[in-house]
Amino acid sequence: MVLSMSKPFTDSDFSQQITEERTWRIREITDLKSAINRGDATLQRVLLRALVAICYAHWEGYVRFSARKYMEHVALRKLPYSGLHGQFLRNLFLPRLAALSSSKTSLSDRCRLVEDILSSSDRRFSQLNDDLINTKSNLNFEVFSDICLVCGIETTSFQDTETFIDVSLLKRRNSIAHGEDTLIGLSELDTIVNNSIDLMRRFGDLLENHVVLKAYKAV
Repeated sequence: MVLSMSKPFTDSDFSQQITEERTWRIREITDLKSAINRGDATLQRVLLRALVAICYAHWEGYVRFSARKYMEHVALRKLPYSGLHGQFLRNLFLPRLAALSSSKTSLSDRCRLVEDILSSSDRRFSQLNDDLINTKSNLNFEVFSDICLVCGIETTSFQDTETFIDVSLLKRRNSIAHGEDTLIGLSELDTIVNNSIDLMRRFGDLLENHVVLKAYKAV
């Protein structure tokens, strides 16, 4: 069985799975960096554009994979919502709240929702709605912050990365994907590679800390 397809029952399972996921992604990025350094000016121009697209793809893919693995790990504990960080109970009702806000609902429906919220603390968390870990193929800082919130992670340590995520990665990736002649300078090579890898490491480390410290549990 492929490791990433197995369930993260233990802390070490989770750590190993997100580490292996990150490792192959980093290897692909660094292999492309090596190819850029070996290439002539014409090849470098092409590969630098490819680098931006690859770095964004791995950033988005790693966030989605790791966040879902984290939620799966917590779900396997089958803990009651009363024993979990309050965000898990909020997550349970976010889809219903979104549905309420986008449609006309009766007072009785709204009352029923409130009643369900008040009576759900003894229910057990066993599965997350996948829509809550949704990168929307457009993982800007705002979308990333929403995913962090769902996972109960503070985004404070990522504030310095907002411009890199939104402009250096996403905006230029979108331009490249739409066939625009976006020029990426060779002088940016190290910054793009190092920052992309650092983002993945930071996010993975925060999730690992939550697992090891059992930060998903109620205080």
